[in-house]
Amino acid sequence: MIPREQIEATQKLRKKRRRIILFSILGVIVLLVAYIGLSGFTDVLSRINKDINVQVTADDWPVFQHDLHHTGANGFSGTLPQGQVAWTFETGAPVHSSPAVVDGVVYIGSQDNYLYALDALTGDLVWKFKTGSWVEASPIVVSGVVYCGSNDGNLYAIDAATGAEIWHYDVTYPIRGGETYADGVIYFGADDWSVHAVDAATGNGKWSRREDNNIISPPVVVNGIVVIGGMDGFIYCINAATGHGRLAYPSKTIIPGSPVYDNGIVYLSGSNGYLFAIDPTAKNWPLENQLRRYWSALYLYGVAPKPPDLSGWVWSKYAGELLAPPGTFYFQPIDSATGMTLADNVLILGVGNTLLAVDKDTQEMVWNYDAGGRIKSSTAVAGDGVFFGSDDGNVYALDRTTGAELWQYHTDGPVTSSPAVAGSMLYVGSESGTVYAFK
Repeated sequence: MIPREQIEATQKLRKKRRRIILFSILGVIVLLVAYIGLSGFTDVLSRINKDINVQVTADDWPVFQHDLHHTGANGFSGTLPQGQVAWTFETGAPVHSSPAVVDGVVYIGSQDNYLYALDALTGDLVWKFKTGSWVEASPIVVSGVVYCGSNDGNLYAIDAATGAEIWHYDVTYPIRGGETYADGVIYFGADDWSVHAVDAATGNGKWSRREDNNIISPPVVVNGIVVIGGMDGFIYCINAATGHGRLAYPSKTIIPGSPVYDNGIVYLSGSNGYLFAIDPTAKNWPLENQLRRYWSALYLYGVAPKPPDLSGWVWSKYAGELLAPPGTFYFQPIDSATGMTLADNVLILGVGNTLLAVDKDTQEMVWNYDAGGRIKSSTAVAGDGVFFGSDDGNVYALDRTTGAELWQYHTDGPVTSSPAVAGSMLYVGSESGTVYAFK
């Protein structure tokens, strides 16, 4: 027979072990909850380096359409282009790429697989660089280096003066959007469903973050945060230093255009005609997008309170409401919208065949202009002029204040390239394969 003292000692040992296991489990749960709370609501575990920003100077073109307002203008002389052709340059295939103009040279890609450098005054070829496929991406230029992606899956760094390759970074799948330079790093999206950060000096990858579909939106980088639109119905805000996700905002529509940034807010447009204003510093609370659908359903059944606004939401607006005839409530579905440009307090974008100007504070329409075809290019804004292209083959110039037409010029093909202004000249590509310069 086992002595009573031994039985009692064994029972005490078992109870002690149970308490240790219980407290260990509770400790793990507490630590897990603390980790989720810290990572979901604070920047303690993944700090933001607010010094990482796009720096815009007259000597560089560091982001799509030159600056964070996407004006597409660099060194505007104050004299508006009048729609007279100064020169043309023939590439071997359609031009979708948008030009960058730096130090008297126009850099632009073509579907003939080349990136071109053209003299801005004469249109003479300075150099051309051959890639392995179409060049639909829009180049950027920083400190004498051109950075541009190709459909061959490579991001190229090219000497701006000579056209010699410095390095290339392979992501395998097409790079169709534009790139952004901030604090020595190139940021871009690709058809591998990922956002990439690459060291601008060496071409070494710093981080990649995979999402749920292709990414063709050229990003912006502000206060240490990369903001980019996805083809999966989300707008993403990512820690620029680490690649850690902060905010996945459900736009529920494709976001092909680049975000515009102003005074702490980013503005984006969806392909279905919705406009979004978002606080890029916001973070999702844990499992927000997964739980919200159930919360919303319970709210509709009256068994839960109204869910809070989406994290990051400032305002959203359907362009169809602005374009609907007076006294009506519905507008025909919108199946395309371009990226936006900000001029003073007005957001300008293409919506179907219409160029629309919207006050960013009141979300009211300022003016609209109907082109002869679908608008796929973003606008350039310089002085009192707004410039854009259309599928009808025309390049248009409008008065920035009223939307009144100043001039139009018919090219040999649809114009999906976003124009650029430098000095008193306007540069844009056409699907005919021609690059145009207007004076």
